[in-house]
Amino acid sequence: MLFQIGGLGIITFSTIFFVLMGRGISFKGRDIVRSAFLHAPRRDLLVILKSILWFTFIFESVGTILLYFRFAQDFSPGWALYHALYNAISAFNNCGYSLFSDSLLKYQGDWIINLTIIGLLVAGGIGFIVQYEVFSRLRGRQRRLSVHSKMVIVTTAILLLLGAVLFYIFEKNHILSNVPLPNKILASIFQSASPRTCGFNTVDIGALTNASILLIIVLMFIGASPGSTGGGVKTTSAALISLLIWNRFHGREEVNVWNRTIPRETITRTIFIVFASAFSISIVTSVLLLSAGDYLPAFQSRHLFIEYLFESVSAFGTVGLSMNLTPKLNEIQKIAIIILMFAGRVGPLTLAFSLTRKAVKKTLTYAEEGIMVG
Repeated sequence: MLFQIGGLGIITFSTIFFVLMGRGISFKGRDIVRSAFLHAPRRDLLVILKSILWFTFIFESVGTILLYFRFAQDFSPGWALYHALYNAISAFNNCGYSLFSDSLLKYQGDWIINLTIIGLLVAGGIGFIVQYEVFSRLRGRQRRLSVHSKMVIVTTAILLLLGAVLFYIFEKNHILSNVPLPNKILASIFQSASPRTCGFNTVDIGALTNASILLIIVLMFIGASPGSTGGGVKTTSAALISLLIWNRFHGREEVNVWNRTIPRETITRTIFIVFASAFSISIVTSVLLLSAGDYLPAFQSRHLFIEYLFESVSAFGTVGLSMNLTPKLNEIQKIAIIILMFAGRVGPLTLAFSLTRKAVKKTLTYAEEGIMVG
């Protein structure tokens, strides 16, 4: 139940509950839902909300069935169904919790389990509005996909492919050295998809090379897509920052993509989200380092920096991956990680708006004066 509420969002559950009870939604409530799931105002808001439940039910049901037939080979029918349902819901809601002590390490070469989990976490991570538009496009109800959906699909595909290739290159002679080639490819794809907010793993994270750790940190920081079950700064933020740099290199002030111009307000919000997220992670990483309490020589504690940074980014992205450090955290460190997980799930932009006082109407405009940057 917590997986479902955390993944779909309390706003979704409360709104759908009011609809089923025959009660209307206030204008403020509609604005909140639109900001959480939609990139532009739409009249079919309630239809999209209902489709969220249907998509969730269909994806989790199909995932449960596929996993059941595989787990039935290892467990009794009752336990196989329990494991299948638990892991399917955990994957679709990008939780990453597993009932196995080694996550999915013993199923590293199992194509059914790996591809099913990958499919569920990607489906949950692309966002419900993208699912709705793709489904509507396939049924002929929508002539074209929005720029938002195109950007999410393209960015997700690039991150998945590039992450898999880099992970394979970094680990083929290390943790994957004694693994058959098909399993190397499967593990690389899985570890490219999983770090973006879903903490399943089929390799020992603590034994990865520094290059792979850096790759996973970047993937965890980017996370899933807006209006999805995942966290992170979101794929669209990473894409917009990249497009901003690309357009500036070509001397264009506006950010253009697919014959459309992205509003400046959106670009400003994106920059704020990225820097606020990085700042939050830096603060919590500093707290973890300063409250460690183990006063070891520098050369003996050097590894703690990367481990604490990894733990912080994982918490912010609500991923759940760890370099086997979580059980060793003290009370202060656990509280810091809890706060960062909460902030990561709520979102830095939402959290900042909720803590900011109502803007005062501007009455004066001061003279401009430049400063040197760069």
